[in-house]
Amino acid sequence: MRWTGGRRSDNIEDRRGMGGGTLIAGGGIGSIVLVLLALFFGFDPGSILQTDQPSVPSAQAPAGSPAQDDLREFVSVVLADTEDTWRELFERMGRQYREPKLVLFTSAVESACGMAGAAVGPFYCPSDQKLYLDLSFFRALRDRFRAPGDFAQAYVIAHEVGHHVQTLLGITEKVAPSRQRGGAQGNAASVRVELQADCLAGIWAHHAKQARDILEEGDLEEALNAASAIGDDRLQRQAQGRVAPETFTHGSSRQRVHWFGRGFETGELRQCDTFRATEL
Repeated sequence: MRWTGGRRSDNIEDRRGMGGGTLIAGGGIGSIVLVLLALFFGFDPGSILQTDQPSVPSAQAPAGSPAQDDLREFVSVVLADTEDTWRELFERMGRQYREPKLVLFTSAVESACGMAGAAVGPFYCPSDQKLYLDLSFFRALRDRFRAPGDFAQAYVIAHEVGHHVQTLLGITEKVAPSRQRGGAQGNAASVRVELQADCLAGIWAHHAKQARDILEEGDLEEALNAASAIGDDRLQRQAQGRVAPETFTHGSSRQRVHWFGRGFETGELRQCDTFRATEL
């Protein structure tokens, strides 16, 4: 990905090294993994996180180290590129794009959606319209989920920005009652929300390629590999040895690849209506 010469966003809120509590959903390593799988790529953690559990230390370069500084610059450039893309697309719709803040943290962070630990993974909180990211997650993406590459990381950010777009368009509020009911109906609604965010990430990638030519050879494959790596079916099989489709909250590997690809191929918002799709 050609990013080093890109514009840096002013919407980075760096809380690394500030602390933030010791919260993580409990029950040992198995529960930690399940929380990570459930909330991977954007989900309101306030609904399931529990208190009074030990945090899980994350192995990462210290804040302010060259490795961390490079990642911060990368995140800032990707965020800026999403801002440029969505600002233009919203203007075409006669709307104003309100840029989100991206909060960098280490170990744990407090958001308007509640406290969250690093094991939750990246998430978006609609209540404060901020994205939250512990940079150590990118190491897990590479090593644990075997989805390396800078464009795989960019996909993570673009997916969370997709949730912000949903909030600005009123989709998040409209779907919230169905998601909050829980059970099969709530899970089904969550899947459609998450797949739409994948499609919106694909729209960003489409315009980043067409307008600014920042994609390099192999970048698309990195994003598709990441989308496949975090499908509910693959994650459940890895975590518990079986797949339970009725418990999916983000969609299967095939679905995630399909919807990201659909956004990337068309670049059109109307192509991302997962809620009217008869087949996902």
